[in-house]
Amino acid sequence: MIETPSLVDQYCHGVLRTELGLGTFEAHLARGEGPPAAGTTFFDTQTGFAVRRWCPPLLGLEPHCPPARYLARRRELGVMEAGRKLLRGSGITTYLVDTGLPGDLTGPGEMASTGAADAHEIVRLELLAEQVADTSGTVESFLANLAESVHGAAVTAVAFTSVAGVRHGLALAPEPPGPGEVRGAAGRWLAGRRVGGALSDPVLLRHLLWIAVASGRPLQLHAGLGEPGLRIDRTDPVLLTDFARATAGLGTELVLLHGYPYHRHAAHLAGVFPHVYADLGAALVRTGARAAAVLSEILELAPFGKLLFSSGAHGLPELHVVGARLFREALARVLGAWVAEGAWSLADAQRVAGLIAAGNAKRVYGVR
Repeated sequence: MIETPSLVDQYCHGVLRTELGLGTFEAHLARGEGPPAAGTTFFDTQTGFAVRRWCPPLLGLEPHCPPARYLARRRELGVMEAGRKLLRGSGITTYLVDTGLPGDLTGPGEMASTGAADAHEIVRLELLAEQVADTSGTVESFLANLAESVHGAAVTAVAFTSVAGVRHGLALAPEPPGPGEVRGAAGRWLAGRRVGGALSDPVLLRHLLWIAVASGRPLQLHAGLGEPGLRIDRTDPVLLTDFARATAGLGTELVLLHGYPYHRHAAHLAGVFPHVYADLGAALVRTGARAAAVLSEILELAPFGKLLFSSGAHGLPELHVVGARLFREALARVLGAWVAEGAWSLADAQRVAGLIAAGNAKRVYGVR
């Protein structure tokens, strides 16, 4: 039996504080641009089936109960009590929370108290830059305040995260942009921007990445599946090869988030570069009952000290549960088979499971 008593969720978001109807709830189970196929719901996905398998027992229901019955029980308990039961039943002991999404989401403090766990903040670079732009009058003040804000955030945040791949694509020039290039890009962006406007300029995105690298905090880079409508060929992690090479030896760890369906590319980069790590979150949550097969593909390429568990959950505490349960089940199935075949010893399998579940994240982020 492979055990993972401690889980560090190295990338997630907070949960919604509001009650959800069937349509709103199921919309969080898939990331599409439109409604589900006629006669179906978004529960008819690998993630939806996983929610029905793992979450009802935590709320006192039988596994695989109908969605309407599950949501009725959820409403009966109330959003706070249901969230408490789900998060505490996930087995996650530490949450690293990206606070960069809009909406009525809980922050690290509430995640810690609700889940009876530790929690720490991950700062989203692009949101930080947008907030600085909202309060800076000139190009010079914007650039000075931006550098100060990133380095100030590094004092308390455990990591930075970037959605440059979502905003522009990962095929960015790998080297830092020059001062003149940065000033010109900042001037153009600020001149045409309204308050709250999103940052997508490739020069400023690169500038942000290099400020974060200089801070020494781990830098998470979103790759693979992301926002609805995103051209995922622009977020293949292999496009980060030159950036990984340019940042080697500088003391900053790079973590490739999500990765799927390019999980083998992310695993390859983690094997090539000492400072690059690969996240397991989306690759397992998206594939549900096939999670063990996908995990075995990642383990073909990545050194075991370079893989990190995450749920990648956003909005629903159910997604934290699903992320944790699918990870544990997939890891036990894959490593257990190798032990049964005699390829691995049980002691080695248990040690590797502990690394991926929590040990690697504790080392990278300096958390307990």
